[in-house]
Amino acid sequence: MSEARLFSLQLLQLGFVLVVSPLIAGVLARMKEFVQGKAGPSIFQPYRDLRKLFQKERLIPEGSGPVYRLAPYLYFSAPLIVTLLIPVLTTFPLFMAFAGDMMAGGFILGLGTYVLLAGAMAGASPYGAIGSSRVRFVSMSVEPVLILVLFCVSFVAHTTIPYIVNQTLWGLRWSPIHLLLIASFFAILLAETGRIPVDNPSSHHEFSMIDHNRVYDYSGPDLALLEWGGWMKYVALGTIFLNVIVSPYGLSHSPGLIWVALAIVAVFVKFVLLDAAIVWVESSFGKLRLLRIAEFMASAGMAAGLAVLLGILHAW
Repeated sequence: MSEARLFSLQLLQLGFVLVVSPLIAGVLARMKEFVQGKAGPSIFQPYRDLRKLFQKERLIPEGSGPVYRLAPYLYFSAPLIVTLLIPVLTTFPLFMAFAGDMMAGGFILGLGTYVLLAGAMAGASPYGAIGSSRVRFVSMSVEPVLILVLFCVSFVAHTTIPYIVNQTLWGLRWSPIHLLLIASFFAILLAETGRIPVDNPSSHHEFSMIDHNRVYDYSGPDLALLEWGGWMKYVALGTIFLNVIVSPYGLSHSPGLIWVALAIVAVFVKFVLLDAAIVWVESSFGKLRLLRIAEFMASAGMAAGLAVLLGILHAW
C-alpha cells in the first residue's frame, strides 16, 4: 500500500474525530434527556454552540499570562495527536501508527489536561483553582488503574501498540482477562471524561462541578476550543475502549472507499451503543462525593490488578 494512501486515510481519521465528535456528544446529551422524560436539544446542538462561541468576543483576564492563552490550543490539539496513534477506522496500521503506543497516548492526553489545569490556575476566578485541585485528585486516583491496565496489556500482547493489542485481546474475547480490562477501562473513561458517578456534566453549581470548573474563566473562541477538545477527548478514549479494548469488529480491513465508509458507519454505531451505556450508568447512579471517587477507582484498580495476575499466568 502506498504511503500516499496511508496518509490520506490518516487525514480521514483526523477528520472523523474532528467533525463527528460534536455529533456524538449531541447524541449522548439527547439520550440522557430522553431517559429523563425531557424533550432535550437537537443532536446537532453542539455544532450550533460552537458557531455561537466562535462568533463571540474573546475576554482574557488581566495578568493571566501566556499559559492561559495557549491552554485552549494545546488542549484542543492533544486528542488529534492521539488519533494518529490509534485504530479509528482501519485494522491495518496507518502512517503514524508506530510513532507511539498506548502509554504515549496517555502522556499526550495528560499533557493537554496539565496545560488546561495550568491555564485555569492562571485565570482570575477562584473556581478555576478549585476545579484544578479536584481534577488532580481524580487523576491521582485514575493513573494507578491505567498503569495496571497497561501492565496487563503488555503481559498478554507483549506490546502496547494499539493496532496489535486489539487483535490479541480479540483473540481472548470474553475471557476473564478481557472482561476485567473492559470494566477497568470503562471506569477510566467515566472518570477522565467527567461523567457520573465521578462528575455531573449537567451541573452548573460551581461548588459541585469538577471538570467544568477549569473552563470557568474562558469565553468566546477559547471556550469553543476547550468544549470541542473535550468532545474529541471523549471520542479518542472511546475509540481506545471500543476498537482496542473491546473489539476491532467493524473496522475496515481494506483501503477501499466502500469498506472505509462502512467502517465510519460501524464506528458511529458503536459510539451510539457506548453513549447508551453511559446514559444507563448516569441514570442509575448518583454523583459520588469527592472522597468516594477514590473508592470507586480502587474498585476498578482491583479489577485491573486481577487482570494483571491472570495476564501473567496467561503469559506463562
